[in-house]
This record gives sequence, structure tokens and C-alpha cells, in this order.
Amino acid sequence: MKGKIVFPAMFLAAMLLAACNTVEGVGEDVQAGGEAIEDTAQDVEDDINK
Repeated sequence: MKGKIVFPAMFLAAMLLAACNTVEGVGEDVQAGGEAIEDTAQDVEDDINK
């Protein structure tokens, strides 16, 4: 009985940890995209104000 509970619990924990890493990676990608947009907007503003 104990083995029937332990294995699914370990599997679920592994999936949750993997999901956290994936979400963190997506967050970093979104942040990098936002920074690129911000840099481009700043370059355009600088060009307009020349």
C-alpha cells in the first residue's frame, strides 16, 4: 500500500518542480523581450529628439 502512494507522490513532486523551472524560464524570456522593446522605444525617442 505504501508503494502505491509514494511513487505517485514523487512523480507529482517532480512534475511540480519541472513546471517551476519552466515558468521561471518563460518569465526570463518575457523580461528580455520587454527590455528589448524598451531599448527600441528609447532609440526611436532619441532619433525623434535629434
